[in-house]
Formats: sequence, structure tokens, C-alpha cells
Amino acid sequence: MIPITVVDVRDAEPLVAEVLRSGAIAQGPMVRRLETAFAEVAGTRHAVAVNNGTTALIGALRVLDLRPGDEVITSPFTFVATLNAILQAGATVRFADISADDFAIDPDKVVAATGPRTKVLMPVHLYGQPADMGKLAPLAAEHGLHVVEDAAQAVGATFEGRQAGSYGLGCFSLYATKNVTTAEGGVITCDDDELADRLRVLRNQGMRTRYQYEMAGNNYRMTDLHAAVGIPQLEKLEALTTARRHNAQRLSAGLAGTPGLRLPAVLPGREHVWHQYTVLVGPHAMLSRDELAEQLTARGIGNGVYYPKVVFDYDCYREHPQIPDASPSNVPVATAVAAEALSLPVHPALSEADLDTVIETVRDLLGA
Repeated sequence: MIPITVVDVRDAEPLVAEVLRSGAIAQGPMVRRLETAFAEVAGTRHAVAVNNGTTALIGALRVLDLRPGDEVITSPFTFVATLNAILQAGATVRFADISADDFAIDPDKVVAATGPRTKVLMPVHLYGQPADMGKLAPLAAEHGLHVVEDAAQAVGATFEGRQAGSYGLGCFSLYATKNVTTAEGGVITCDDDELADRLRVLRNQGMRTRYQYEMAGNNYRMTDLHAAVGIPQLEKLEALTTARRHNAQRLSAGLAGTPGLRLPAVLPGREHVWHQYTVLVGPHAMLSRDELAEQLTARGIGNGVYYPKVVFDYDCYREHPQIPDASPSNVPVATAVAAEALSLPVHPALSEADLDTVIETVRDLLGA
């Protein structure tokens, strides 16, 4: 089997052992070390480590002091954590449709979704390529909106030389399958000293020092054990990303011209980190997306559907009072993409023979 992802954290063994020997395994010096390294990657003054990517999104929204009825505009084509975080922060969700070119929120659709109660713009940098921040950031500034980037899949990605996560509050996931992992974990990046300070207090039950409570907080802390797993990956992130880019280029070269298959593109000015290599299996392909996925699995090639529906197209969200526009017909591009998207292996552990096998099998199944 050629898996859709491979997790290799063996380089972390010395640091993990160091934490275990210290006897202090909760948040401590290893977390601070990870935060320093992450801020350097994101190009920000601050990086605040938390216990997962969803928490990063919730924490970022909470320190913006949103009130009931305040609105957050985001993408309908994303993992459910994006939506759940907004709901938990007490805000109303407004969806703007995506562009099929980058799978990210369409700036023109954001303009139409913006209203008097809009407080936050939350673009999602999906699959490792940044959204069009060249248009989205000025749009947010024009309307006085906070920018909270869901950069869960985009560590190291850039738009015109500027790092994902540096436009406002950047929220990253360090889940087991991400390009950098701590098994579970997240990071919030920013340049705002006050917001960073509030985030650190918030993650520690609202305490600045023990039993000195300054806000209603929570336990969002990362442990030193988790941080120790992630630090070596940050140190070799450039090499890991280079391998992903090589693999993506090989896939695109090999799959070019395959009937019915639309390949992912790196748009001008953007550096893609290839968390996923996602193709669109169009209506004129020999097999449907689901049929192709089934046949690839049968032939030993891992694949994934990220994501099978727009994020709110489930019973638990259809009548939710904080989601007034929960109709797939309102976001036709995202709805169409969700029916066609299929991710193929692109991780650094792939051999040249693996890449050849993936390419040859997909072309064979689609009649190329």
C-alpha cells in the first residue's frame, strides 16, 4: 500500500527523552523553544502554542471580544473545525463561495457577504496554498475587519513573499498528519503584543500568575512532550517542503493530459507547501471521483476525499441559528468542488517508484 500520508517523528526521540528525564512534562521550556522556532517560520513577533488547531481558532476569535450577532465570513469548503470554532466563539457564520483555482475563498464573493455586523474575515489556506491575500487583506482593512487565517494546512506557505499566518491572527494545526506535527497541537501567530499577551493568559485558565485571574479562560496549554515532537520537524521544514514540491511537480508532469482530470495549480506569487495534492475528477472522466477512489484503494494507492460536502451540509447545522445561509445552492462552486475533489499521496516518504505507480495507475484507470 502506498499510503496517503506517512508520519515519521523518529528525530524527536532525543528531545522527548530529555523531557521525560526532566520529570517536568507539562508546558515549559520546550514549548517556549517551539514557539520561538514557529514565530521565525511565520515571520511574526509572537507564536502562542496551544493544545490543538481547533483551540487555536477558538482562542483567536475569543480575544477579539466578539458579541452575539457579530459575523465571521469564511469558506464553505473546509474542515469542520473552522465552522465549529466560530460557533463556539458565539458568532454568526457567513459563507463566501470559493474559487476552483485555489480552493480558497473568492475575494469577490467576500464583498457581497460583508455587512454592518461583519467583524472578522477568516480565509482558509487549503491544501497548503495561501488564499488570495493580495486582495483579501486590503478588503478587510477597507471594511475594518480583523483577519483570522485558518492556516492549519499551510505552515511555511507564502503569498508574494509574506508568510501565511502573518496577516492578523494566524491559526495552525500540528495534528498527526500535518506537514509539521506534535501529534496534537496548534499555534496562533501574530505581531500584536496585546493580543499575544491575552492569548497566553487565555490558554492558562485566565491566569497571569497562579490564582491571579484576569479573564474567563480555559486550559489550552501544550505539553513539553508534544512540543519536543515538533521541534525537529521545524528545523528540517525546508527540506520536507522541498520534497513535497518535487513530488507534486512529478505528479503534475505525469498526470498532464489525463482525460477528465483537473490538476492543482500553483498560482502566481504563491508558494505552495503541498499538504495535499488534490485533483478534480470532472463529469466527463471515465470514472466518477468515488469510483476512482475505490479503484485506487483496491490497487493499493491511498487517497482521500477532503471534503465530501460543503462544511454546513449536515443535519446538525442546517437549522443552526448561527448559520443563517446553510444552503449548498448559495455556494455553487464549493458544492461542485466537493463532489469532485480527490487527494493523492504527495508526502516526503514517497519514492520515485511510488510516484510512477500513482501516475501510471491513475492514467490507466481514466483511460489515458
